[in-house]
Amino acid sequence: MKRITKAVFPVAGLGTRFLPATKASPKEMLPIVDKPLIQYAVEEAVAAGITELIFITGRTKRSIEDHFDKAYEMECELEARGKTKMLKMLNEMLPKKVTCIYIRQVEAFGLGHAVLCAQPVIGDNPFAVILADDLIDAQPPAVKQMVDMYHYYNCSILGAEEVRREETSQYGIVDATLLKDNVYEVSAIVEKPKPEDAPSTLAVVGRYILSPRIFHHLENISPGAGGEIQLTDAIASLLRQEQVLAHTFSGTRYDCGNKFGYLKATVEYALKHPEVSEEFKTYLTQRF
Repeated sequence: MKRITKAVFPVAGLGTRFLPATKASPKEMLPIVDKPLIQYAVEEAVAAGITELIFITGRTKRSIEDHFDKAYEMECELEARGKTKMLKMLNEMLPKKVTCIYIRQVEAFGLGHAVLCAQPVIGDNPFAVILADDLIDAQPPAVKQMVDMYHYYNCSILGAEEVRREETSQYGIVDATLLKDNVYEVSAIVEKPKPEDAPSTLAVVGRYILSPRIFHHLENISPGAGGEIQLTDAIASLLRQEQVLAHTFSGTRYDCGNKFGYLKATVEYALKHPEVSEEFKTYLTQRF
C-alpha cells in the first residue's frame, strides 16, 4: 500500500466574502490570533506525515509563497536583536524534509479543476486535499485521523460532519450507511441539495483523502454547477468503480469562509493562546 505523503491546498479562490480585506491579500492569509489560516492547514498536514505540499494558486496569492519562503532579512534582524525565540519559531515553521510546490490555476474553474491541476505532481499516488478556510481543532488532527483510516481501509475517505437540514444547500451531502463508529460507506453524493431533496444531513467538509483514480473522473465529467468542474461530481463518478467512505472526525470545525465562523475561531483560539488567554478571558468577562 502506498503511503500518503502529498497534500493539495486549493488556494486560488478570490475570498469575496471578506472584501475589502482580501482585495490584495489571500483569504488563506487571514490570521487566527497570530497564524494565518494556511499555516494551520499546513501544520495539520505535516502532523499526518505529509512531506509534499502542493499549493494551487492564483494571480493574487504570492504572499502564500512568501510566507513559507526563507526570510533572510527578517532572520538577520532577529538574530542581531537577540530575539532567538522568534528566530527559532520562523526556522521551524516547516520541517526540513517538507517541500512546497506551487502550481498556478490560470482560470478559476472550480474545486475539481484545482485538484486536477495537481495531477502532474501527484501521479499515481493517493493524496490529501485540505481546504484552509475549514479550520479544524482536533487531536489527533483531522487529516491524521483520515490518513490512519486510509491505511486501514485502502480507499478514498471524505471528511464529514452532521449539519442542520436547512444548511444542506451549502454542502456536498452524502447518502451513506454506518459501518462502525464514525465510519460510513458512501453510496451517493449530491452537491448542495435543497433541504427537502437532501439524502441525509451528513455533509462533506474541507478534508479529503483521494485515490489517484479521481483524476480520470475529473478529466471526463462535464462542468456542473456554475459551469465549474465539481469535485463532488467526480467523487460521484468514482463511486461507481471504487469504495468511498466518509469519516465524521472528532474535533471542532470552524467555517472561516464566512465572517461569523472566522470570528468564532478567533475567539476560541485566543482563549487558549499561551500569551493572551488569561488577559483575553478577563476582558470578555468584564465586557460581557
